[in-house]
Amino acid sequence: MKTTRIMIVAVGGQGNILAAKLLGEAALSCGIDVRMSEFHGMAQRGGVVESMVLLGDGAGYCIADGEADVLLGFEPVETLRAARKCSARTRVITNTAPILPFTVALGHAVYPDIPLALQSLASRVGGLTALDATTLARLVGSVQSLNVVMLGALASSGVLSAIGTGAFEKAIQGKMKAPLALQNLRAFQSGYAAYQNEVRGNSACAEQ
Repeated sequence: MKTTRIMIVAVGGQGNILAAKLLGEAALSCGIDVRMSEFHGMAQRGGVVESMVLLGDGAGYCIADGEADVLLGFEPVETLRAARKCSARTRVITNTAPILPFTVALGHAVYPDIPLALQSLASRVGGLTALDATTLARLVGSVQSLNVVMLGALASSGVLSAIGTGAFEKAIQGKMKAPLALQNLRAFQSGYAAYQNEVRGNSACAEQ
């Protein structure tokens, strides 16, 4: 299988690493080779957390600038910061709900205009789909399910056609106890449906 390079970015506490592990396990169950690497930038204090998941043939563990096939962002500013990994063919899927850093809360910095910034990014990549995954996670029971909502959106994008939804659902059930697994299965399905709704809509941030 040709290598597919997936960059996942978030801030500490959003479940980035678990999402990467669930993606890896789903891929392995489909007979796809998986290589992963992680970067933690003061994750416990809300710093950036990056996971790189490479599926298919190859030997590398990292994604160079301009080489990501998919950028999956759990926080919009972190999506924008990771834009260097994108090219004109990259598919971007991002959460729109911000987590304001303490510098913004203290008035020492200004949070960017997210809709405008995402529109600019959309013009430079192969497609950008934005959804409020935080609200979707809260609706299914817990904001902690944000990471699985985003996995559902990734699965819905068609980029990983070799990994069926059943493989993701099996990975979720295998990693979590029954009540939590049920909640996260709903989160996955919510993200899957939301991606389809966003693409069908006429948003400036929908796929180009």
